[in-house]
Amino acid sequence: MGWLDSLWREGRKLIKRKDSDAGDAGRALEELRASLYNEIRTSEGAKRQQQRYCGPVVALSFNFMVAVGIIMANKLVMGKVGFNFPIFLTFVHYTTAWLLLAIFKALSVLPVSPPSKTTPFSSLFALGAVMAFASGLANTSLKYNSVGFYQMAKIAVTPTIVLAEFILFRKNISFKKVLALAVVSAGVAVATVTDLEFNLFGALIAIAWIVPSGINKILWSTLQQQGNWTALALMWKTTPITVFFLGALMPWIDPPGVLSFKWDVNNSTAILVSALLGFLLQWSGALALGATSATTHVVLGQFKTCVILLGGYLLFDSDPGVVSIGGAVVALSGMSVYTTLNLQESQENTSKQLPKQILPSSKPKSTSEDSTDLNVNINPTTIV
Repeated sequence: MGWLDSLWREGRKLIKRKDSDAGDAGRALEELRASLYNEIRTSEGAKRQQQRYCGPVVALSFNFMVAVGIIMANKLVMGKVGFNFPIFLTFVHYTTAWLLLAIFKALSVLPVSPPSKTTPFSSLFALGAVMAFASGLANTSLKYNSVGFYQMAKIAVTPTIVLAEFILFRKNISFKKVLALAVVSAGVAVATVTDLEFNLFGALIAIAWIVPSGINKILWSTLQQQGNWTALALMWKTTPITVFFLGALMPWIDPPGVLSFKWDVNNSTAILVSALLGFLLQWSGALALGATSATTHVVLGQFKTCVILLGGYLLFDSDPGVVSIGGAVVALSGMSVYTTLNLQESQENTSKQLPKQILPSSKPKSTSEDSTDLNVNINPTTIV
């Protein structure tokens, strides 16, 4: 029976080894979960996670896809559903976003905000107020203006941002980038401005929207890049202020009758889908502005316009005209040059920030020199 005893001992050893391996795997999983949880418990750690997983390419692609989706949803809501209350629709978007953020907060998955002393409340209040005017007036302008006049107002946002960043932050832009942006704006104007029907109220709304739109993008980009703010944490702090100002704007701009609207299942579902996409649009836009800059985000919007125009021509046999197609091609060429200049500037900034190599010295090092910590912090570069 000696061989049975030997087999029994080997079996017990194998079971113990498997239990030990399972315990090690469980401990490793718990340590990983704890490290990830602790990483989002500090504003610095949450900011590192956002920069790690949501770089410029990911953030801009996310924003592009959501923007195309919400265009379709808003066309359904404002057209087929007949919901002609643009400020109230924006109010529903931001209220839904606030409720979702509150759920994230309750589940402890909302990133921690930086200490209040690092960012004055006046900056957060200004961002929330400006965001209400930028979003609400954009939908109102789209309702009362022709597509051509609306696009002209969007093109005017680019020079507004460049001028505002120079006045507020003394931020200069190279002459090559100015030329590229001029080519982009001219191409978009030729491609999209096919009708310029004038409406006095719509024109006033469009003009009033330009400055808040530019300032909104600048503030989102600056607060994230100069502080330890993440997109979700900044949304949590500013969305209640935006909701308040949208509620104040409704009686002045929206027509009466929102309560008498036909709130059946189909109409309510379409508005709810638009609201969910509105939350994703706000989040993806904040991520893109944090990873790049206000000017790059505007160029992304113009890129979206050109892609939709050319996509309709290539895929759905729409005929926008030779002039519009040529304008879209010119705009895309300008965007390519602008992107190339950004990449070159980013690589130059990275090379300048790399630590200089320390040549080996024949002189013996002291003990204190051997124990010196030579950690080098390299700030992540952002696209301007």
